[in-house]
Amino acid sequence: MNENSGIPVLDVDPYSAENLTDPYPMHALMRSAGPVVRLKDYPTVVACARHQETHAVFNDAQTFISGAGVGLANFNIEKPFRPRSLILEADAPLHTATRAVLSRIMSPKTVMQIRASFAQEAERLLDKALELNAANGSIDWMAVVANPFPLKVFADSIGIQEEGRENLLLYGDMVFNSMGPQNEVFTKSVERVVPVTQWIMDQCDRSKLRPGGFGDLIWQAAEAGEISMEQAPMLVRSLLSAGLDTTINSLGNAIYALGHHPQEYARLHSDPSLARPAFEEALRWESTVQTFFRTANRDCEIAGVPIAAQTKVLCMLASANRDPDKWPDADTYDIGRRPSGHMAFGSGLHGCVGQAIARLEGELILTALAKRVKGIEFAGPHTRRLNNTLRAFDTLPVRLIPA
Repeated sequence: MNENSGIPVLDVDPYSAENLTDPYPMHALMRSAGPVVRLKDYPTVVACARHQETHAVFNDAQTFISGAGVGLANFNIEKPFRPRSLILEADAPLHTATRAVLSRIMSPKTVMQIRASFAQEAERLLDKALELNAANGSIDWMAVVANPFPLKVFADSIGIQEEGRENLLLYGDMVFNSMGPQNEVFTKSVERVVPVTQWIMDQCDRSKLRPGGFGDLIWQAAEAGEISMEQAPMLVRSLLSAGLDTTINSLGNAIYALGHHPQEYARLHSDPSLARPAFEEALRWESTVQTFFRTANRDCEIAGVPIAAQTKVLCMLASANRDPDKWPDADTYDIGRRPSGHMAFGSGLHGCVGQAIARLEGELILTALAKRVKGIEFAGPHTRRLNNTLRAFDTLPVRLIPA
């Protein structure tokens, strides 16, 4: 087996500006074409856009590995042009060791301990948002709430200094862009991050981290021999790159969903305890992480379709989350739905290690919003920040109708 023959070939580019802006027609085309498709512009890639196959690939970590990179590049056969993530781009036994450290640090017990301080900050931010909304008639949700909240609570939890935290947004944008082709979107993000790269690296040094924060606990694990001293700053950097942009844009996507579905927001406003399911459904309906790659570790099959070893497998997570074979009325945002099995945080061994904290952040912001606001109106056109991997906003102007 030396080629992926007999697979439908589509003339679509997931990384075009058109498809990054509005990916859903492309998703429908890919799902309808078959369980596995090829892309004309990416001959070394096959893609899965349906839920069943995407879920199966993510849950077979021995056949479909992450260590060759979760982006377009295959680090097994080409020199990595960036450092591999110790969490996202590692296979056993390396992944086992590093994930064990982070799983302990960001355990359910930790989530319980940080809940009160996170909730206090969510309440403060929503009070500030309503003040600005009253003064100006509207707010930019991204600038006032979605960006500041994780930059405050999650960065505090890691233990990095307050000055310069906005640099983390440039870094995260570049990291997720690097998982696609080296197109204009990627090269511009690299240009933006170059001036702050040294600042990012400096924040991973133990001397810069607050004692007792997640970053310091990673260094303690290195001292205990659970990971190497060289791996400690790389693991801190993984938290800085993966834990902010994803949550920030999930908060934006949740408000985008609720603003487009006023009847669903009315349900949330009348019962703020629905904040968690409202956020969960937003993760499914408008997935922040649109795509991740795996690499076939051997000749294998997906849904009976032969796949050659070293083939990059593009997993269309956002498409899987709107697969009508998995979700009735999949294009409908419904906070009464139980979207168990959605792929917004991945699945299997490489499922997002910080997802409990991301869910906490989403729940607390939507709870604070529901208690204070009876309606959301869009106050002008939003602007997208095109990213090769993320569904992201630059601006999201909304008018909050106070309760």
